[in-house]
Amino acid sequence: MFKFLIIIEPLGFLYGSAGRFLEAENLVGRSGNSFPPSTATVSGLYAATIETELIASLQIAGPFWAYNNEPQNFYVPLPFNYLVQKGKIKHLLHWDSNAQEWQTETGDSPRGKFDKSERWIAINSWHKPQQVHQNPWKYLPHLHPHLGLEQRKVETDSNQGNLFLENAVQMHPDTCLIYLSNTPLNDGWYRFGGEGHMVDVYCAEIAYSTQKLFDQPVGRQFALITPAVWGSTRLSYPEPMTYKNNNWEPAWDNEAILTERPKPFRYRLGGSGKTKRLSRGRYAVPPGSVYVLKKPLKQPWYKWSELWFPTEAYNFKRWGCGLALPLGDGK
Repeated sequence: MFKFLIIIEPLGFLYGSAGRFLEAENLVGRSGNSFPPSTATVSGLYAATIETELIASLQIAGPFWAYNNEPQNFYVPLPFNYLVQKGKIKHLLHWDSNAQEWQTETGDSPRGKFDKSERWIAINSWHKPQQVHQNPWKYLPHLHPHLGLEQRKVETDSNQGNLFLENAVQMHPDTCLIYLSNTPLNDGWYRFGGEGHMVDVYCAEIAYSTQKLFDQPVGRQFALITPAVWGSTRLSYPEPMTYKNNNWEPAWDNEAILTERPKPFRYRLGGSGKTKRLSRGRYAVPPGSVYVLKKPLKQPWYKWSELWFPTEAYNFKRWGCGLALPLGDGK
């Protein structure tokens, strides 16, 4: 069970991707970026500061964000069955078992164009969201000279060019990143992000009302608020799978899944010594995905079986994969 909020306040910029050489294909898009940092990245802060025995039992979830003056009311991804138009919730979809389709409040199929960008809602209004928020950060590209390996001067002999493009991430000054953890982290300044950028980190106990929400069984219909990696060590699936009768079979009796394209997910800590680095990655079901089951799950997420999650060095439940909260019937 998560007990603590890990609150991260950046000072200035965080870099969402490594530098890329100045080539035409790198001047558009941000395909190499990953922001906010994953839970595996945040666990590196623990790896550098706490004992190995505590690392083994660490469980962490996120990313989320909050306003600095109200970190307990942090923001989580909006479930996909809420349709947003011009920044406001237009429809709440529900699954019609007879028609075998997602319908609006009036029993019609949704029509029109709806916002596709990331949207967030406050955790305190999870069951009745009234207002949606956009990402509180923006990307700012910077051109940097490519320096020589042995000395601090511009590399002039490289075939790769003299400049590279780096995408900085600037958060709104009144906001911070939020992660959930079962283990406290010492308050202080930490190196977090590229080029030695520093953040102010402090820890607080999760509010009782939020703990009660996370303690509720997810029921028949629920939404993910973190990325979910299901499947074996080699294959990824849109739902949990268990190995039975020499075959992988669904762990749930799903009736419907409302989701979008999978997202890259980095998870493994590599390297030796105190400083760890991210290693392998997988594809994850995106947060906001909605599941409708034929039979309700009578357990909250933290009581779900670890057999539903892949295990590679660590069980993926360690990273908060598939953290879910219950939804109403949508009617």
